Amino acid sequence: MSNKILILEDEKSIRSFMKIKLRALKYDVIEAENGNEALKKVDGSVDIALLDVMLPDIDGFEVCRRLREGYPNIGIIMITAKGQDDDKVVGLGSGADDYLVKPFSPKELVARIEALLRRINRTINKQTADTNLIKNGPFTLDMNKKVLRKEDVEISITPTEYEIIKLLINNANKTVSRDEILDRVWGKNYFGDIKTVDVNIRRIRRKIEEDASNPIYLKTVWGHGYMWSIDK
Repeated sequence: MSNKILILEDEKSIRSFMKIKLRALKYDVIEAENGNEALKKVDGSVDIALLDVMLPDIDGFEVCRRLREGYPNIGIIMITAKGQDDDKVVGLGSGADDYLVKPFSPKELVARIEALLRRINRTINKQTADTNLIKNGPFTLDMNKKVLRKEDVEISITPTEYEIIKLLINNANKTVSRDEILDRVWGKNYFGDIKTVDVNIRRIRRKIEEDASNPIYLKTVWGHGYMWSIDK
């Protein structure tokens, strides 16, 4: 079965370019020209959503938030305008896994999609092949169900957040550099900015820490990277 991809883009020429390229690679493509249309068309069979930020009705950030709430395992890539760094940060903070900056090449489009699908598929394969539980302090990471619990309370996490947490919790009390996180989670050929790591870390902290501005579990090691810190 081919992977299903949603293209949400109000500019017909860009939408057509993306659709032609992806269908040529045998992806199952559905398209929408505004946010409300996209939300009506998405269901649990969609693997990846490509979301433009600037739309005629609700913006891409709001679409991203609603999709993440309804479909926590969907892969989301935001499409931002060149030079709009704030859009990248807001998009990632809204629950996106990655972003593309216009104008982008067909090669970059396909590379981002394939990298995200590998992360999603890697997580799904773990669900069926690995029944281990990783227990660390108040946290339990269920490798079978791709679920993180804190004191038996389930915390909703995205596939990308799952991969980051798994990497850090498997290296508890050791510093993992931002470059290593980027290579291990996004892949060595990732085109994007290393700030993507920082935004995802902030997003995870909001979910697991009592006070995200003063973390006690997911700590920054200044000048080096991040550490999953649990007292032994």
